[in-house]
Amino acid sequence: MPFRFLIPVLAIALLPLYSAAQPQLQGTASVACAHDRARLLALDEHSFDQDFSGGWRAIADKGEECELVAADLLRDYRQLHKNDSTMLLWHEGQMRAFAGQYAQAIELMRRSRGPGDEDKGGWKAYVDATVAFLDRDQAALETARRRLAALAPPPGEKLVIKDGYFEVKTPDGQTLSMRWPPNIDVVEGLQNCFDQPYKIAYAMECRTEKTQPASGG
Repeated sequence: MPFRFLIPVLAIALLPLYSAAQPQLQGTASVACAHDRARLLALDEHSFDQDFSGGWRAIADKGEECELVAADLLRDYRQLHKNDSTMLLWHEGQMRAFAGQYAQAIELMRRSRGPGDEDKGGWKAYVDATVAFLDRDQAALETARRRLAALAPPPGEKLVIKDGYFEVKTPDGQTLSMRWPPNIDVVEGLQNCFDQPYKIAYAMECRTEKTQPASGG
């Protein structure tokens, strides 16, 4: 299957992009974040993790008071199904980071990274960059960005890169135009807004084009 290395990247790309100006819902979290827990926990992984309207994402979209509710649902799903897949760990980590639980988020994200240093798709560099941001380590963030920026397309992949962008089809048939390397715009956003909370630094407002140091040296 083409673009095998992009599976984690697409899952990240499909995560709703938080806006720094996202409004809060009024009312208690228990009311605002109400959901059919039994139905959600019974879903297969794809429906639970990738369906915007029927999985955990629909809860997270209800407002920032629902972020920990979504994170706890991801945790409960993993535990119930004994499934610590990369994306379930990562998305729970992101929800906890959005909610300010940096220590818990770092632990989950490191688990999603996987062992070793081989990094054909740049996933590990992206994880390392995000963890460095949460750990307030600006030097480590720049080191991870340089590793990611130096990423070459894996041999054998029919990937056309033009003006720093490539196109890829999602499982539902959409065509996405994405920066190369994958997630480099997210990492640049973390650098641009390093002094902001993760939720703000992750948002599109921080991903403005900016001249970065060369990847070598």
